[in-house]
Amino acid sequence: MPVERDAVLAALSRVKDPELGRSIVELKMVRDVQVQDGTVTVAIALTAAGCPLRAKIEEDVRAAVAALPGVETVTVEMTAMTPDERRGALGAGYVGSASEHNHVKRIVAVMSGKGGVGKSLVAGLLAAALARDGYRVGLLDADVTGPSIPRLFGLHGPVQGGPLGVFPLQSRGGVDVMSFNLLLEREDQPVIWRGPMIGRAIQQLWGDVLWGDKEYLLVDLPPGTSDAALAVLQSLPLSGILMVTTPQGLAAMIVRKGVFLAQLMSVPISGVIENMAYFTCPETGVRHEIFGPSHAHEVTEIACAPLLARLPIDPDVVARCDAGQIEDVHMAELPALMNAFLEAVPL
Repeated sequence: MPVERDAVLAALSRVKDPELGRSIVELKMVRDVQVQDGTVTVAIALTAAGCPLRAKIEEDVRAAVAALPGVETVTVEMTAMTPDERRGALGAGYVGSASEHNHVKRIVAVMSGKGGVGKSLVAGLLAAALARDGYRVGLLDADVTGPSIPRLFGLHGPVQGGPLGVFPLQSRGGVDVMSFNLLLEREDQPVIWRGPMIGRAIQQLWGDVLWGDKEYLLVDLPPGTSDAALAVLQSLPLSGILMVTTPQGLAAMIVRKGVFLAQLMSVPISGVIENMAYFTCPETGVRHEIFGPSHAHEVTEIACAPLLARLPIDPDVVARCDAGQIEDVHMAELPALMNAFLEAVPL
């Protein structure tokens, strides 16, 4: 018996959104239904990209369609509604999207064209320092394919949410954190996506997350100057960028690519931070420039921005970050970094 599209829609009309208690057909979550012989493909648009009940909805859709006579294979494709689609689906009961309820005074991206320079470390240390000083801080991990922020803070999913969006997880020190890794079943599960999908995911980590009232939201960017960086620079209302570099001339050259991108996008660079600047021998107190003399001045001159800090190599910092205890790091350079940041990006 051939499978009829109307029969599939009728089956889907009996599937309810677990939180809203309404049919997914009524909510206009069924975006498309394709029937070919015994294969049925259903496209579902979730009301929030990070919906914590995504797996439950997919399971119910699959079960409802598979129960129809003649169905051999069911494929469920999950996407997310735009704010306008969400408003139309929820009607008079719609009270706005997550982004409409967020009030963030300053959004600052932590960026570098170079990988491995310590962007996540800098973003995490600065967020923790600001929170310790009483600021309301959020940290968005925009490195979709190689996230490390949850590990630095010792955070694990799942996240919780509702019709408006998902809630970030809060660290021990009061930093609100959201990372795509918190939405995965396993933290080592790879995200095998092309650039445009990564860009959309970053936009949703901002627009579909309930950040609430924040004085600062730091955005940890992945390396490079392509889709991910463009998504942040074009989509988020940035107040500034922190450029992270290391002493090597090669690193400075690649970081300058990030500087030129920011300038092309007309986003101000608030400051430069040099990581792994030196190592202080604990026995002699002598500083050793393991990666050679600093080339940070090459970055600051082109960026027309101040050098906010030079951070050392510290094995204790590495150990605490591996243990998810970045908030327990009390590096001597941190107070000066925070003060320089507050001066560069005032409220």
